[in-house]
Formats: sequence, structure tokens, C-alpha cells
Amino acid sequence: MHTILMIGGGAILLGLFLLFGHLWGSGAPALVTAAKAFLPVWLALSLVNLWIGVAKAGYSLRDELPVLLGVFAVPAIIAGVIIWRLTR
Repeated sequence: MHTILMIGGGAILLGLFLLFGHLWGSGAPALVTAAKAFLPVWLALSLVNLWIGVAKAGYSLRDELPVLLGVFAVPAIIAGVIIWRLTR
């Protein structure tokens, strides 16, 4: 359940980045910049989630690495599709 909440939170965070990109910029270049800015922020938050899972929840790094991949990848793929569609 926590993994699903993290993925949903990533999608919401991407939406917020895109909203602010739309409000502060004009057109597709601002949205592309916002989506690109989202990626390192989401990677950092995903790594914090990994650290919490290992240090606080007691999971092994081996158990948490696939979770990290899923948690980071789904919102990152969505951001990548948005970047790809806006730059075509």
C-alpha cells in the first residue's frame, strides 16, 4: 500500500510541477522545463523513501531496491512521455 501511495504522490507532485510551469511560463517549453526539473527532485525523494525503508522499517537494501525502481520509474516514465509529446 505504501508503494502505491508513493507512486500516487509522485504523480501528484509531477502535476504540481506542471501546474507551476504553466503558471510561471508560457507554452510547451515551460512545461518541458517543469517536467525535467521534476525528475531530480523525484529521484531524491525516492532515495529518501529507500533510506527510510532500510534504516527505519528494517527492510534490507536487497528488498528495497526493486521498490525504489518502481516508485521512481512510474512517475518518471509519465514525465518522460510528457516531455516527448511536448517536444515533437
